[in-house]
This record gives sequence, structure tokens and C-alpha cells, in this order.
Amino acid sequence: MTTDTARPGPERFLTLLREQQRGRLKVYLGFAPGVGKTYEMLQEGHRLRKQNVDVVIGVVETHGRADTAALVSDLEQVPRRKLEYHGVVLEEMDLDAMLNRRPTVALVDELAHTNAPGGRHAKRYQDVETLLQAGISVITTMNVQHLESLYDIVERFAGVKVKERVPDYVLAQAHQVVNVDLPAEDLQERLRAGKVYPPERAERALANFFTEPNLNQLREIALEQVAHVLDRRRHERDGAAQANTSARVMVCLSSRSPNALRLLRKGARLADRLGAPWFAVYVQTPGESTEKTDAATQRRVADSLALAQQLDGVPLTFKGADFPSAVAAFVAEYGITHLVMGRPQRPWYRRWFGPSLVDRLLHTVRGVDVVIVDTTT
Repeated sequence: MTTDTARPGPERFLTLLREQQRGRLKVYLGFAPGVGKTYEMLQEGHRLRKQNVDVVIGVVETHGRADTAALVSDLEQVPRRKLEYHGVVLEEMDLDAMLNRRPTVALVDELAHTNAPGGRHAKRYQDVETLLQAGISVITTMNVQHLESLYDIVERFAGVKVKERVPDYVLAQAHQVVNVDLPAEDLQERLRAGKVYPPERAERALANFFTEPNLNQLREIALEQVAHVLDRRRHERDGAAQANTSARVMVCLSSRSPNALRLLRKGARLADRLGAPWFAVYVQTPGESTEKTDAATQRRVADSLALAQQLDGVPLTFKGADFPSAVAAFVAEYGITHLVMGRPQRPWYRRWFGPSLVDRLLHTVRGVDVVIVDTTT
């Protein structure tokens, strides 16, 4: 079952195709493998082709599913590019061939996929961005757990570290997002029937990732994510989607942040819900100058700032005599309304020596909502 509030049909997508030079992006979003994203994408490909739209398959993974393979056979496919890696021949979407073929619409499965070394881009979502820039519209698929800002949330309840991730800005720029939904028990039945994975792999999946609590939580997250995207699009159509210029979010980083990446994802999701710009700020005090920090620490800071950019934040380094005064200066200069920081790791005996960093910060920065995130769990 596929759900989408005010479910836009292929006719609506066809209208969007003709409106701009840059390609349009449509995402079929699911909460787990096997819910039917690829099948839905291929069905739309057939509907568009019947309306004389030039539709081509860039890459589709059937995973041995007969019903999906049947839909592939009737659509034009651009031959994949073969790459040898560690003695194994791998097949990837041939981006250059797609650009030369230049269809109106490209069907590109599994947006979060990591390409084999040797191609133009490391990630498939980067291939998709290149197609869009060339004026080719793309219909693609992804599971919600591959969204970068959800990494920590999924790890916490499912115990899984999702390795392949898509920056939030990619989904945010989609012109349509369709939630492909299925009750958790129906998906489990599909697994047991061998319609998702081979039997031996299905049993392991049911005992680990595909438990009912995990699937229900992922399903809820997917529904919430699509509802948020649809709400934002509705505001845009009504002409009321101007960014909330009264709200601005600052995520405070230091070289000692125990889990800066988790902090950034939390800040990004807060800013997204507020419809506000956000800043990832490495607060550099004299004790954290380049001369006093080792190369590994500097790399961690650089990686954190790079992730902020992927999450559609503005990475900055801001210097100050001490942490509270530097944060206060940034808050005043940039009109920050929401402050996100990690809980300081303060030994219990330090309480005897005066107020904590958080206490000093709250005393220095007034009129700002402060969110303290426990980054150690």
C-alpha cells in the first residue's frame, strides 16, 4: 500500500517536468527493504511511458523478485558500467551514458548506494544530482533509516549502524516524496514467504532488524518525515513558506566534544522543524589554537564541520577568550534563538569549585532556548 496525503499522480509529476530546465526529483520513501518502493517506481515509469514521456532505467535492483523483474523487462535500460574491484567485477549505473542518452526521466533505484571505486562519484545520490543539473528528472527510492540526521536515532532503538547515508538536503530538495507503506506484520509475512530475501537470510533478518518493534518505529518515523515534507510543500504552494527568520539555531562544538556528529544531527533536525537556518560553530578558545591541538583533533573538527554542510548547516569557526563569552558574542551577532550543546563531562568533585560551564553559559546568554544533549549514550 502506498500513501501520500493528496496523493499526486503521474499527471502532476508530468506537469512539473515541463516547468523548469533543472530536472525534478521524486522519491519513493519506505521504512524498510521489501515494502515495494522499486515496484511503485517502475509502475510509475510505465504510466509515464504510456503518456509518451521518454523514460529510461539508469539502475534498478530486482533482488531476484519476479514481479519487479517483470516490470523492468518492458522499459529501456542503459547498460551498466562494469568495474573491477579486488578481482570482482561490479556493475554500476553508467552516468556518462545516461547524460549522453539524456532521457526526460531516469529511474534510479537505491539512492543511498555507495558506488564502486573508479566512478565519477562516490555515492549514487551524487550521480542523481548530476542528472538533475543536466535537466534530467529522476524518480528514485530510499529507506528512511538512510537519512543522515536519523543515524543516532536508528542506532539507539535498532542497534544498527547504518553505513550508507543520504544528506538531509537531498530529500529536502525533492519535489515529491511518496511514502510506500505496509503494516509491519505484512512485511514480516513477505519475509517468511521468501519475497524479500532468500529463506536463510530472511530468518536472520526477522530475528534482528525486522522485529516488530523496530519496524513499527521505523514506520512511524517514515510517516512523520513524509508529513513534514508535505507540510513544507503545502506552505510553499500557499506562498507562506518563507523561512522562519525569527528563529536561528546554533550548535556549539569544541575539540573535546565526545560525540559532535550526534550533536549536529540533533541540531539539524531541530532547525528543520523550525524552518530556520542553523550554524555549526567550532568555538575556538586560546587553549584550542592550532598550535595546541594535535592532528587527530583537528581532523575530528574538520569532519564535524563537513557533516554540518551535508546537513544543510553553515559551518563556522568563532574565536573568543573563553567558551561562554564567545558563545554570547556569536548569539548577539547572528541573532541566535536556539542553542544546542552537549552535556559537559564534569567530574563530581569539580562542583566544589564553582558553577558549571552550563550554569555560566545560562548566566551569560539570556533570552535564548538552550538544548542540552547527552552525547555519551
